[in-house]
Amino acid sequence: MKHIQLIITVFLVTTLFSCNNNGDKADGYGNFEATETTISAEANGKLLTFNIEEGNILDENQLVGVIDTVQLSLKRDQLLATKNTIFSKSRNVLSQREVLKEQLGVAQNDQNRIENLVKANAATTKQLDDINGQVDILRQQMKSVETQNAPIVNEVKSIEVQVQQIEDQIEKSIIRNPIKGTVLVKYAEPNEITSFGKPLYKIADLDEMTLRVYISETQLAAIKVGQEVTVKIDAGEQMKSYVGKISWISDTAEFTPKIIQTKEERVNLVYAVKILIKNDGSLKIGMPAEMWIGNESQ
Repeated sequence: MKHIQLIITVFLVTTLFSCNNNGDKADGYGNFEATETTISAEANGKLLTFNIEEGNILDENQLVGVIDTVQLSLKRDQLLATKNTIFSKSRNVLSQREVLKEQLGVAQNDQNRIENLVKANAATTKQLDDINGQVDILRQQMKSVETQNAPIVNEVKSIEVQVQQIEDQIEKSIIRNPIKGTVLVKYAEPNEITSFGKPLYKIADLDEMTLRVYISETQLAAIKVGQEVTVKIDAGEQMKSYVGKISWISDTAEFTPKIIQTKEERVNLVYAVKILIKNDGSLKIGMPAEMWIGNESQ
C-alpha cells in the first residue's frame, strides 16, 4: 500500500512540475519605461521663483517659474527711446520733402502756364527754360531728401527687430511646463543663477506606460501591432494583470540585453516589442513585468 502511495505522489509532483514549465511560462519579459523630457532654461539670470517638487503632476503650459528680466526690460526701454529719437529725425526729413513737394507743384503749374504762353507768343523761351530748370532742381532735391530718409527707415527697422528679440527673451524667461506629466527629477532651486540650456527638471507622462519586452523569432508570427496582450506584475504573493496593446515591433534582431539574467539567454537573438498600458498608479519606470500573448493569465 505504501508503495502505491509513493508512486502516486511521484506522479503528481512530476505532473505539477511539467505544468509549471509549459503552462506558466510568460511569452516575454521586460521593464516599464516612459518618454522622459528634460526641461531646460531658455534665458540667463536668477531664478526668482521655481515652484515645483519631485512627484508633482503638472499641466501643459502651467507656470512653474520666472527668471529675472530686469536687465532685459531696461535694454528694451533703451531701444525704444533710441527708436523715438530716430523717428524724430525721419519726421524732419519727411517735412522737408513735403515742403519741396509743395514747391514742385507750384513750379509745375507755372511751367504749364508758361508753355501755353509760349505757344501763344505771349512769353519768351528763356522764361520757359528758367521754369524748366527750376522744376528739375526741385525734383533732384526731393530725390536727395528721400535718399537721406532711406537709411533712417532701415535703422528704425533694425531697432524694431532688436526689440522683438528682447521681448522674445522676456517671454522665455517665464518658465511654462510644455507637456502634461509627473516631475521625476528637479535640478534647480529658487535664487540660483541659471543659463540658457541648463536643465531645470525632468518630466514624463506616466498615465500610459510602455513595456519593452524581447521575444524570439519563433514568437513573431503570434503577434502584430495593435494586438491586445496581458501584462503581469508582482503584487505580493500573486500577480496583477493589465491589458496592453502592442504599439511597435522591431524589424531587426539583436542580442538579448544584459538585463536578462542568464548568460545563455543573453547570447540569443531576439526582437524588441513595445506594449502600451494604462497606468493605474501602480506601474513605475524600471519595474519588471511579463507579457502573455494568450489567456494564460487567467
